[in-house]
Amino acid sequence: MADTQQRTKEHGGVMELVILVGILLAVAAGAVGTYWVRTHGVEAAPGTSAVTGKQAGEPTRPRAVIPAPPAGVFHADVYFDFKSTRLRADAARVLQETTGFMDLTNAWVVLVQGYADRQGPAEYNRVLAQRRAEAVKQFLIDLGVPQTAIKLVTMGQEGALCDEPGKECQELNRRVHLEFRKLAAAAPAPPTVAETNAGGRAQADLTSAAGER
Repeated sequence: MADTQQRTKEHGGVMELVILVGILLAVAAGAVGTYWVRTHGVEAAPGTSAVTGKQAGEPTRPRAVIPAPPAGVFHADVYFDFKSTRLRADAARVLQETTGFMDLTNAWVVLVQGYADRQGPAEYNRVLAQRRAEAVKQFLIDLGVPQTAIKLVTMGQEGALCDEPGKECQELNRRVHLEFRKLAAAAPAPPTVAETNAGGRAQADLTSAAGER
């Protein structure tokens, strides 16, 4: 009987020891796991973005910048091929984009200046420059610019930008230069002396009629 009780006590002591060791192991494992999560979380943080979630090493695409509308006066140039008066595709695109800045509810004046290079007779180049300016004028009218707002000036080869005989230099001279200018709104005209006197007499008549009543 005494032996049985002794074995029972020893067995109970062993079980308590096993349970205690298990608890200590669980606590140690939890501490190790918490440390691993914290350290790895801190290491991963610099590689991510708090706003977008993108990796920090990924390149950022440049954003398209929309130019602001120009002021009341702005300029543009369109270029032509050798001995040609036909608008090229790039010239048409420039005219379309430039006229897009115009608020046609306001009054504008568009100065169209035709130029030519120095190859050939001066009179021929003058006629060529005039026809180039007329081609630009017609295109502007088709875009909705009032015909009365467009003024033509023919410069010919006299207004050449470059005097060198090279091809690239001469291409700069075959152009039409445009100046867009928004006109200031006209101030209302002051009343004339006759209108002022008439208004005064009318007011006096109304006052007199009221007094008679």
